[in-house]
Amino acid sequence: MDQQQFIFSDEYKYRLRRHLLFWLCWWIFFGILYSYTAKVSLLPNFERLPFAMVDALVFLIPHMFLSYSLMYYVIPKFVFSGRYFKAGIRVLFFFLVTASISALIGTYLLPLIRVAIFGRDYDYIFNPTYLLSLLAGLRGAITIGGLAAAIKLMKHWYAKEQRNLQLQKENTEAGLRLLKAQIHPHFLFNTLNNIYSFTQNTSAEASGMITRLSSLLRYTLYEGNQPLVPLQKELQMVQDYIGIEKIRYGNQMELHMDLPERTTNYYIAPLLLLPLVENCFKHGTSQMLEQPWVHLQAIIVNDQLHVKLLNGKVNEETTGIPGPGIGIRNVKERLSLLYPGKHELHITSEEEVFIVNLKVELVEKKDVLIKRDKPAYA
Repeated sequence: MDQQQFIFSDEYKYRLRRHLLFWLCWWIFFGILYSYTAKVSLLPNFERLPFAMVDALVFLIPHMFLSYSLMYYVIPKFVFSGRYFKAGIRVLFFFLVTASISALIGTYLLPLIRVAIFGRDYDYIFNPTYLLSLLAGLRGAITIGGLAAAIKLMKHWYAKEQRNLQLQKENTEAGLRLLKAQIHPHFLFNTLNNIYSFTQNTSAEASGMITRLSSLLRYTLYEGNQPLVPLQKELQMVQDYIGIEKIRYGNQMELHMDLPERTTNYYIAPLLLLPLVENCFKHGTSQMLEQPWVHLQAIIVNDQLHVKLLNGKVNEETTGIPGPGIGIRNVKERLSLLYPGKHELHITSEEEVFIVNLKVELVEKKDVLIKRDKPAYA
């Protein structure tokens, strides 16, 4: 377990140790390699080693530039998103830039450093030209670039496999819990329809609540187990839930809801928004004796859903009422599994207001791939 954490953990201490160990090994390896391949010098191997170690240390600068450019820019932004041609162009660009930097260092900077440290430079058989230094730098760039890319891709595939295994485990556990407490859906909906028919002529509000409740249950049972659902359905479910709460509170609650109108081309993982809205009423308005209020705004910007949710609440320190619980924790876990690196969730609890800001990357209709055990970003 400790070995896996050292290799794959994103904690700062493990990442720092990994990078330090990698560059230390790379420096020693290339230093020894340079001492055996510097045939332009008359010095024997053991006398070339101190020079080579200094050379390898200075060449770490362009090697680090290339490695981190590939690992944290080209691969995440272009390879993982499937834009391979653009990725190839940028890889070629960074290879050439790194080779040029290495050639400049080898031709102009290293001789000065060797003289400053050792009081002398190599005794050359012939002076290496800039073109020769450029080719040597390109060779080193390809070597370190290929190794850095391989490490990044290996970590990505391992993390993706772990997320898929975690999702499969959670889906299995959720299915078992549902089977233990399941009421046959046909019985449930037929019963609700019968109650609706009885209340239709006696109470319009009660029949409206039953209609919305039926829609919520139908969505939860039939859409909740899908990897992706149309965004319009997810927002409609939120509206149905708020509609039930609005009838329950009547004129006592101040509600402002602003939802996007054009959502037909977007998909989202189901049941992401409901726990956030439910939390507003469970831990917010239900505890307020006077003037409960909720503000919900959702907009779409650059294929991202931006949700801002505010609700009034009582002071928890004076009342002892617990804050948000398992619902919010589940949302955070689902977001980390389904939208790694593609979401932002900020929750702020002020003295009299609870604020939720959520940004999540939507999937366009043309990119939808519905598979039961695939995460939403597939």
